[in-house]
Amino acid sequence: MSRPLIKNKVAESGLITIDLGDYLKGDEPVEIDLKDFLYKGLVLKEKDFREHIKNLGTEPYRDKLTGIYCSSNAIIPHWAYMLIASKLNGIAREVVIGSRDLLLDRWIKTCISRIDATSLRDARVILKGCGDEHIGAAAYAYAGMHLQPYVKSIMYGEACSTVPVYKRKKDSIS
Repeated sequence: MSRPLIKNKVAESGLITIDLGDYLKGDEPVEIDLKDFLYKGLVLKEKDFREHIKNLGTEPYRDKLTGIYCSSNAIIPHWAYMLIASKLNGIAREVVIGSRDLLLDRWIKTCISRIDATSLRDARVILKGCGDEHIGAAAYAYAGMHLQPYVKSIMYGEACSTVPVYKRKKDSIS
């Protein structure tokens, strides 16, 4: 007696699942907190600051997205950021001046841009959710905006339970 075949409707649906975690691995940004270069973490003494920069090893920043920020409430003059950026120029892949959040935002955009959206033309895409808690809303928003000009539809979640996010109108041209 033969058993009835079990159909995998998800596999037959033509849905393409993208796990953003695959794109957000490795190549993580590095940071320089100016607080560590300040007297008592609060006061910038020019002579001491310049000495810290002079002795700053650059190897940890080589070819990395590097963020420069200050986690204390110190007032940092613009030239201080310029001095460190100048030291890292030609060493770091890119230097971001600002908050840690700004650095992470730039890193996420860079990672998301690695998704080859042209290869997904007219596809029905699921951005896998519910798995990695460390992947924030910004990554999903950027991925959706990156894919939208090419794909037929974008959903969030798992193949068994998706939330529709975008569907191209019939008269739109991609």
